[in-house]
Amino acid sequence: MAMIGIDLGTTNSLVCVYRSGKAELIPNEIGTFKTSSAVCVMPDGSVLVGAAARERLITYPKDTAASFKVWMGTERTFRLGNKQFKPEELSALVLRQLKQDAQRYLGEPVEEAVISVPAYFNDDQRCATKFAAQLAGLEVRRLINEPSAAALYHRYRSAGGDCQMMIIDFGGGTLDVSIVECFENIIEITAIAGDNHLGGDDIDRAIVACFCDTNGLTAERLEPSVLASLYRKAEAAKIALSAADSAEINIRQGETSFRLTLTRELLRKLCDPLFQRVRTVISQAMKNRERSGRIDDVILVGGSSQLSVLGDFLEELFGRRPTVAAGPDEIVALGAGLCAGIRERAEELQDLVMTDVCPFSLGVATYNGPRDQNPHMAFLIQRSSILPASHSENFYTLHDNQDALRFRIYQGEGYFASENLKLGELEIRVPPDLAGKQYAAVTFTYDIDGILHVSARSSGGDYRDKLILNPHVHLTEAEHAQALERMKQIRLSAQGTQKEQLLLEKALRLYQQTFGSRREFAAGLIEYIRTGMENDSRIARERMCREVQEQLAELESEAEHDPVEWNFGAEDGSEESGPDE
Repeated sequence: MAMIGIDLGTTNSLVCVYRSGKAELIPNEIGTFKTSSAVCVMPDGSVLVGAAARERLITYPKDTAASFKVWMGTERTFRLGNKQFKPEELSALVLRQLKQDAQRYLGEPVEEAVISVPAYFNDDQRCATKFAAQLAGLEVRRLINEPSAAALYHRYRSAGGDCQMMIIDFGGGTLDVSIVECFENIIEITAIAGDNHLGGDDIDRAIVACFCDTNGLTAERLEPSVLASLYRKAEAAKIALSAADSAEINIRQGETSFRLTLTRELLRKLCDPLFQRVRTVISQAMKNRERSGRIDDVILVGGSSQLSVLGDFLEELFGRRPTVAAGPDEIVALGAGLCAGIRERAEELQDLVMTDVCPFSLGVATYNGPRDQNPHMAFLIQRSSILPASHSENFYTLHDNQDALRFRIYQGEGYFASENLKLGELEIRVPPDLAGKQYAAVTFTYDIDGILHVSARSSGGDYRDKLILNPHVHLTEAEHAQALERMKQIRLSAQGTQKEQLLLEKALRLYQQTFGSRREFAAGLIEYIRTGMENDSRIARERMCREVQEQLAELESEAEHDPVEWNFGAEDGSEESGPDE
């Protein structure tokens, strides 16, 4: 029974296995390693997951969700069709699809996984990720920080000399920065910092806002399908500018066409506020490290790390161009797969050692005196402490004849306890006495898997210990059974293979986006695909897919570069510019 490594991403997710002495990415049914982190509810109540679902962001935006990872651990809900989902339930559907792909590829059951998470995910977000895995039928053997996974695989592959490097993981929805020290076969994460709401999606939003402002539009005035199409084209233009000086973005709503020429200079201007936030996170990571010293290399990972506009900014910041990791989209998954191999005690990985750090400080609420009504934090484990970490401290009574000490346990950096995330409580008995005479010694132990163990021994001999388990993942038996049953009721769409579903959804999207003869051609393709999906011959269906794939690619290319769209009816036949800026 194999253990897999999973990169559960904001935009795309990947799965990996360590076998035959190497980390091996697992393809999905379409034949690609990336599975879009998108979910759509079909009219019959079944769900689509992956690339086909992502296509329906444009054709059926009210029934489709993506980028839900950034809401993990919150009360946010998504209404798709007539169903409501929590972010962890949507993530569970993605994980279930990855699990099925892995079982199909490996030919054996898969029940255990190492899953990567943003380094700056707090306890709520990490526990929501574990809960999503439980709903998908996976036992999480370890949550590994995304930049840590990237560092692990980068070091494993490069096998360079002793060094100190910075890993910048800039994905679709999150940013993580880690300082990594490498000495022989030891990889030590010495500091981390991050922003859980900063990524490539924010660049897309900035481009869309600029497009609307330039054309006198507001997002609210656009039809949902047109707005979804605009976001898709904004993302494509952003990527294109890594190789070109400009890119055209155009949309049509009704009989009116709108456009924007996105240049490198304009993109940089739009990104500047976001990049200042990147700079802040990098600065925080540098401040968090205990040991100073020269950073030998800056390694970029994550889908958005390949943007040349980001490379330009970082080159100005550091005085040299950072290194984009080989396979920046895949390196986190490969690192998670390598970690799974370590957990399975693969012989060739026994000498490889990796340590990680605590992303947030951990402590208890304390009072300055009997009249203090707003408790502040007493930190027992500081952020960036190397894991596993353990620390003890004595806490004394505040009142005469006090017979118990209650410890409220928090995670975060705020001075006042109320500013931080409450994890739990522990109460211990003490002998009644004068204020300040009796005490309890409290010990925090935080392990490599993010499990906090709190124990206390009072001056009177009472002893209590407790694993701090977040209620978001550790539900009652009844709640857990109810959540699992709800997930079992959600069926994956059985309409054709994933490849056929993707081609059909792409044809449906192009039908919406085109008009005239191209729309008629798209309609013909839709019926051709639907008929082909009913054929019992797998060979015939594969031939149909290959033929349609080429035709759809040609149709999409024509739809994206339609010169008729930009003929605004000038009498002399000359080409006019778009709407006034």
